[in-house]
Amino acid sequence: MRGKSLSAPDGTLNRRRLISAVAATFGSVAALSGAAAIAQPTAAPATTTPPPMMNQAPVMQRSQTRSSIHQEVDFHNSPDRVYAALLSSKDFTAFTGLNAVIDRGPGGALSLFGGLVVGRNVELIPNHEIVQAWRATSWDPGIYSIVRFQLTPLGSGTHLILDQTAFPEGEYDHLDAG
Repeated sequence: MRGKSLSAPDGTLNRRRLISAVAATFGSVAALSGAAAIAQPTAAPATTTPPPMMNQAPVMQRSQTRSSIHQEVDFHNSPDRVYAALLSSKDFTAFTGLNAVIDRGPGGALSLFGGLVVGRNVELIPNHEIVQAWRATSWDPGIYSIVRFQLTPLGSGTHLILDQTAFPEGEYDHLDAG
């Protein structure tokens, strides 16, 4: 099932649609405290130039289950570029419009979406797969979900599959809504 186009009728991609797609791609954090701020994201500083992959309209596929999130997106950038952007504090911040601090090494700590999500890199297979443990700071202590990004070459681009599992019961609607 293909999602609706992120482009306006004139074919342009606007920031609001892009940020909505990005939030969905990264598992969303609408369930977190401060969700209203995420629903109306603040623009990245004017001096920040989004990475080249931001100029694309991803095609989305979404899960219909309520116990896990499964989303798929196609990018025009190579798997190595998408992989690098997912582990780059600067690119992740520019991509979402919310501050990110990412230690890109195995076991490295991360703080995403302005500190609303914290976690660690669990497994890194360069240019192919990123597995991270994420926890919303509003969840009970010790509760983490597992987020897996799988990158597959698609012509000169990348097919990204995001799976998020092990999140608390009742969080599906909020996490998937972004």
